[in-house]
Amino acid sequence: MSKKTYIQAITDALDILLEDDPKTLIFGEDVGKNGGVFRTTQGLQDKYGEDRVFDTPLAESGILGLATGLGLKGFRPIPEIQFMGFSFEAIDQIVGQQARMRFRFNGKQISPVTIRTPYGGGTHTAEMHADNLENYFTGAPGLRVVMPSNPYDAKGLLISSVENNDPVLFMENLKLYRSMKDDIPDGKYTVPLDKANVVREGTDITLVAYGAEVNEAKKAADTLAENNISAEVIDLRTVSPIDTETIFKSLEKTHKVVVVQEAQKMAGVGAQVASAIAEDAILSLNAPIGRVAAPNSVYPFAQGEDYWIPGADEIVEKANEILNY
Repeated sequence: MSKKTYIQAITDALDILLEDDPKTLIFGEDVGKNGGVFRTTQGLQDKYGEDRVFDTPLAESGILGLATGLGLKGFRPIPEIQFMGFSFEAIDQIVGQQARMRFRFNGKQISPVTIRTPYGGGTHTAEMHADNLENYFTGAPGLRVVMPSNPYDAKGLLISSVENNDPVLFMENLKLYRSMKDDIPDGKYTVPLDKANVVREGTDITLVAYGAEVNEAKKAADTLAENNISAEVIDLRTVSPIDTETIFKSLEKTHKVVVVQEAQKMAGVGAQVASAIAEDAILSLNAPIGRVAAPNSVYPFAQGEDYWIPGADEIVEKANEILNY
């Protein structure tokens, strides 16, 4: 075990994957000699060579097109989109090609591509660098979307993503890159895809979150506990598909729920979680479904993002509203 940041855990996972499988390749803008704009791939080109870790032109459609072809030829590509806001240029390759591969070939062909991309607010980046765009991809059948909230899960989920045979959009929260550390195993381990995690057990209300908002939900649970309110916190981890079984099991105990996301209320996966609860677990509830999300506006400039991103205070306020219904 050793204490690692979120970004160090990702680098560790990439190192293990490159060592384990010669068919694993990393490529993208500045990921080679420079080690990526956040130094996520630092040292990997020196260790594994320019044939395994290499730079590409500034062309997201080309990067993901290359990944599509390599996946069809038996490789396990790990392309990087430098910031999630740049993913629009590659959306056809991701949604129109990779996600449809099994269907298109009647299950005889796979697309084992894992696309890494940073997203999220809190670091005062330029426009198109922090947007939460998961909603553009969670509606694509055949594509997994994974959004880890901590270093331990980041490493284990990345290894699981690359080793599975379907395309994965692996979203890494910018604010978490160097703001938290976990004790994690030095060697290889995996965290299961498609499985949520109960990070804090409780009996009075369930808080469902993903990405950086998991940590805000945990802070909110601490605040609620000061008033003898026991909040259960669920980390979705994989946001497409959603592990509704874990959520429903929690609601049978707490009977109240608040769904939290950093993305705009009209976007993200919160609406899908709320819809699933309303359709299949409504009788477990004795109060309305609460939601906490960002305003339905374009992602703000850096000066305004601290006011725009939902925090623990908003979660506590909504939880009390549901508890007092």
